[in-house]
Amino acid sequence: MKFIIIFGPQAVGKMTVGQSLSKLLNIKLFHNHMSIDFVSQFFDYGTASGKRLVALIRREIFEEVSNSHLEGFIFTYLWGFDLQSDWDYIHSITELFESKSSQVYWVELEASVEERLQRNRTANRLEHKPTKRDVEKSEKDLITTYENHRLNSKPGEITRSNYIKINNMNMSPDEVAKKIRNELNL
Repeated sequence: MKFIIIFGPQAVGKMTVGQSLSKLLNIKLFHNHMSIDFVSQFFDYGTASGKRLVALIRREIFEEVSNSHLEGFIFTYLWGFDLQSDWDYIHSITELFESKSSQVYWVELEASVEERLQRNRTANRLEHKPTKRDVEKSEKDLITTYENHRLNSKPGEITRSNYIKINNMNMSPDEVAKKIRNELNL
């Protein structure tokens, strides 16, 4: 199995690129907000209950998928590089899939905050992420997170093989998906 983690800041295009890559490779996409938006119907993600349930749902899906015969699986994630807990999380899901003989690929996306604020309002994003429909709140969260956390890696910080960093400011999601496929030999 090919397990692809697409990470980067809010509204950088993780889900949209994941959708294109999912179609291109004919594999399943589990974008970050599928679990967040489900749980948010009952508990805010910022609460202990919300975080616990999101983590539980993701872990159970990862366990089932890693034991399945699926050809591939894509997961999107907002990785705070200044947070050890995020490093630990990415390493734990990587290790889970690698322990089942899966090939794990890390794909990092980056774009300017100005570009991401524009993307934050796209129809596709709002359609698939109900908790982002309050655009004013979503934009405030995007800016606050940008100001308080480092959401992209530093040059040379990630040294593993099967890793690619793409500035997707001036690329369509399909172009990014093709670049990922070609450069990672998927």
